Amino acid sequence: MIFAGDFKNGVTFELDGQVMQVVEFQHVKPGKGAAFVRTKMKNVITGAIVETSFSPTEKFETAHIDRKNMEYSYNDGDLYYFMDPDTYELVPIDKSILGDNFRFVKENMVCIISSYKGKVFAVDPPTFVELEITETEPGFAGNTATNATKPATLETGAQVKVPLFINTGERIRIDTRTGEYIERAKG
Repeated sequence: MIFAGDFKNGVTFELDGQVMQVVEFQHVKPGKGAAFVRTKMKNVITGAIVETSFSPTEKFETAHIDRKNMEYSYNDGDLYYFMDPDTYELVPIDKSILGDNFRFVKENMVCIISSYKGKVFAVDPPTFVELEITETEPGFAGNTATNATKPATLETGAQVKVPLFINTGERIRIDTRTGEYIERAKG
């Protein structure tokens, strides 16, 4: 159990059957009336952000979020299978849980699987990935002052914008949070 008066950033708790995480909090003690805790919190499963106030003595059940590194193995239709490195067990995860940034994940990449009470609600790929370009227009040097870009298809099938000098067959680094080209892969 946790009291609202003990809230800190990052604390997770249950509120009306939902798992909430404190994003911001402020203890307020007005001149007249009782003190309260103004809280900005995020629903861990849906991502919705809510602002509300609580009495410092309100009690909530602490929510423990399990985060585990698992290796993406393969997909079969709408089920994507991840291997637990400790037990070698394959865990199926429905396509609807995967975010848009999963398009940058290829087989054998390690992702963070987040679950609450055994129910998976998020799959986070690595922040940066190195992927090969399988298709893009031929590159050419010059006129880089305008930061001009062209579309490129990656080995996972994802489309990204890359600088004009990048060619088919090159490996590049991508930020999976934004889907943007970072740099050519080293080595």
